[in-house]
Amino acid sequence: MNSSDRNILRELARRKLEIANLPVNQERRALWTNLHSGLVTRPMILAEDGGIRDTDKPYTGMLSCEDEWARRIEDRLRREIWRFEELDDDHVVEPFVNTNWNVACSANFGVERVTHRLQDSSVMTSCSWDPPITDIRKDFHKLKHREFSVDREATFADKQKLEEILGDILTVRLRGSFWWTFGLTIQAIDLVGMENLMMFMYDDPEGLHQLMAFLRDDNLAYAKWLEREGLLSLNDENDYIGSGSIGYTRLLPSADFRPGCPAGTRDLWLLLESQETVGVGPEQFEEFIFPYHQSLAEHFGLVYYGCCEPLHTRWNVVRRIPRLAGCSIAPLCNQEIMAEAMKGDYVFSRKPNPTLISTETFNEDLIRHDILDTLTVAKRHGCRVELIMKDVHTLSNEPRRLARWVQIAREEIARAW
Repeated sequence: MNSSDRNILRELARRKLEIANLPVNQERRALWTNLHSGLVTRPMILAEDGGIRDTDKPYTGMLSCEDEWARRIEDRLRREIWRFEELDDDHVVEPFVNTNWNVACSANFGVERVTHRLQDSSVMTSCSWDPPITDIRKDFHKLKHREFSVDREATFADKQKLEEILGDILTVRLRGSFWWTFGLTIQAIDLVGMENLMMFMYDDPEGLHQLMAFLRDDNLAYAKWLEREGLLSLNDENDYIGSGSIGYTRLLPSADFRPGCPAGTRDLWLLLESQETVGVGPEQFEEFIFPYHQSLAEHFGLVYYGCCEPLHTRWNVVRRIPRLAGCSIAPLCNQEIMAEAMKGDYVFSRKPNPTLISTETFNEDLIRHDILDTLTVAKRHGCRVELIMKDVHTLSNEPRRLARWVQIAREEIARAW
C-alpha cells in the first residue's frame, strides 16, 4: 500500500476515534441497551441509505485511495463518519473496526435456477425465474445440503493488515457475522417459485413440509457448524440485528457464556421473517411456516420477528416464538392492533412507508402526521419504540431528504414523547 492510501485511512480512523469518544455515543448506547432490555426510553431513530439508486446519493463515497482493499476500508470509514456528521440518526460510533472470518458456503442446494431480467440491469427491475423444483416428490432427491469451509490463514492475514495500518488508533476485532435471516421462505421460493409455494399448501402439503424441514435443517446445520468451528461472535453491541435494528441489550449473552470465548447460538439474536407469504392466510402460515421458525428459535437467545409483512393478521401465531423480543411493524401493518397486543413486552420496530420520502413532492406535513400517528398509538399502549426508515430506493435526487426525515422525527418525538 502506498503512503498516500495509508495516510488517508489513518486520518479517517483518527476522525472516527474522535467521534466515538463524544458523550452522545455513550448516551445512544445506553438508550439502545435500555430499549432492548425491557425499559421504555424515548423512541430511537435509524435511517438506511444502502439501497438508494439515485445519481445524487446522500452518501457518494468520495473515495481517494488507489488500492482496491484500501478503498473498501475507506468506504466503510467515510460512510460511518458521514452518518454521524450529516445523517445524525441514533447510530452509535464505536472505537473499533471489525473484520470477519473468511467463510465459504456452497450455493443453490445442488440445483440451479434460471433467472430472466430486463436487458437494462443498471436500474432496479422485476425479474422472473424458472424454479429448479417443480414437483417436490419427483425432484426432491436433487437437493443437497450445503457444505461450509473457513480460510483461517486469509482471515488472520486480513486482520494483521488492518492492525498494521490502524491498530494503534482503533481496536481491530475479529467478529463473525454470517447471515441476515433464517426466514426460510425466500430460499423456498428460489427452489419452487412463489406460485408453487402457495399451491403446494393444497396440492402437496406433505411435500412442502418435507422441503421446509430440509431448509430448516440446512440452516441450523450452518449455524451449528459455525459454532463448532468457534467462528460465531456475540451480536449484542453495535451489530445489525433484525430488519434494521441495533443489538445492544443486557439480555445476552446466555448465563453460561464465558468472556473471551466464541459465542454459541444461545448467545445470539436471530431474525425470522416470512415476507414472501404476505398473501397467505394465518392458518396456512401456522401450518407450513411457523413450526420451522419455532424450532429454529429454540436454539437462539433472542428473536426479532418480521420485516415487510404485516404481522397483525398472524400475531396470535408469531407471539408463540420462543424468546421473542422485537417485532417489525411494516408500513401496511395495523399499528393500533399491534401496539395494544405488544404493549411494553416487545420492541415496537416501526418501519414508516418510504414512499413518503421518495415521491417527487417531499410533503413534510404528511411525514409529520405519519410519525405522530406512530408515536401517539405507541405511547398510549406503553410501547418501546424504534423508528427505522429503510427500503429506500430513491430520494428523487434530493440527497438531503433522508437527513431531513431524521430531523423531523426528532422534532416530533420531542413534542409528543
